[in-house]
Amino acid sequence: MSSGKIKRPELLVPASSLEVLKTAVIFGADAVYIGGEAYGLRAKAKNFSMEEMAEGIAFAHERGVKVHVTANILAHNYDLKGVREYLEELNDLKPDALIIADPGIFTIAREVCPDTDIHISTQANNTNYLTYDFWYRLSPQGNYP
Repeated sequence: MSSGKIKRPELLVPASSLEVLKTAVIFGADAVYIGGEAYGLRAKAKNFSMEEMAEGIAFAHERGVKVHVTANILAHNYDLKGVREYLEELNDLKPDALIIADPGIFTIAREVCPDTDIHISTQANNTNYLTYDFWYRLSPQGNYP
């Protein structure tokens, strides 16, 4: 039975540039998601440099808005060293969450960014209940060791 309390939805806005991020924040976004220059699937989009991410995250946080960063490529072995370095640098910027599609990147993110929430990207291609169960067991709710 429902408690009768309605949970307020979160307005999550994609931000393709620092200007778009600031506009979304000013006009009421609860959270924005951005991509860096590497390890995201929007390769042709204008993505954020580390300096722009730092500025955008600071701007949003000063106004109580969350920032989620995508790292949603499906990684190959040759990507993994760079992913680790990228996440280490990103961890210093303190985004509120990472959006990840690849279990290997998820594993590295858990190690490198232990205090950052991780969201599963729609790019993870979850098409069966065992895949959903896999991701659930990795979540805090699933109590995966």
